[in-house]
Formats: sequence, structure tokens, C-alpha cells
Amino acid sequence: MASFAKIGLNNKVIEVLSVNNEVLHDANGVEQESIGIDFLTKLTGYPLWKQTSYNTHGGVHNNNGTPFRKNHAGIGYTYDEDKDAFIPKKPFNSWTLNEDTCLWNPPISYPTDGGRYIWNESNLTWDIVEKI
Repeated sequence: MASFAKIGLNNKVIEVLSVNNEVLHDANGVEQESIGIDFLTKLTGYPLWKQTSYNTHGGVHNNNGTPFRKNHAGIGYTYDEDKDAFIPKKPFNSWTLNEDTCLWNPPISYPTDGGRYIWNESNLTWDIVEKI
């Protein structure tokens, strides 16, 4: 299945739909994003769609394939035309965008001691939830 993100105001993803891969095939049997967009436009009456890859996260394809648009789109993500990438919603004001992965990074790395932590924006620290 191929996934497509419906793009709304300010390039926000407002829906993600799946389309059978066969719908995307051209006369030579090659998948074409434009055919999927035409299909969804006719089906829904809405013209702004971008294909997204379920197997891509942080600019890496899970199955050693070619990464596509940095991240699989989700509702609330932004499509950045210049980067040709889907960027998740910024989780906290202090976090910064990693331009390579198009994911948000905290100002302090997540602890690697095996415990579970939650980000504390007020103190800019990782607070322990469960010690292992």
C-alpha cells in the first residue's frame, strides 16, 4: 500500500490515506506519485496530496531502501517544500530541528542508563519515571 498525506493550510497534514500500489502504476507498470494524486483528487475532490513512506523515519528507510521525505507523515505534521520532508509537530519550545533527520532534538540527550524518562520543559531536564 502507498500512503498519501492530505495537505491543508500552512502545509499541515490533515489526513493520511492508503492507496493500493496498483493504482499508481503507469502504462509501463512503474509507480508514479502523480497518478496517486490524480486518483485521490478524483475520489475526494481535494487536490493537495503528497506521497509518504511508511518505512521512512529520520531520513532512514527501515528496509534498507531509499528514504522518502525524511519521515512518514502523520496528522499535525508539516510538509516542508524546501526540504521535501515531513516534520512532526515540535514537542517542546526548547527542542531544535535536526536538519538531516527532520526530527526534533532535546537540548540534552536522552539518558542511556536503561531507565525510562520524561522531558521536563520547566527545568530542561530528563526526569526519571522508572529506574531499571
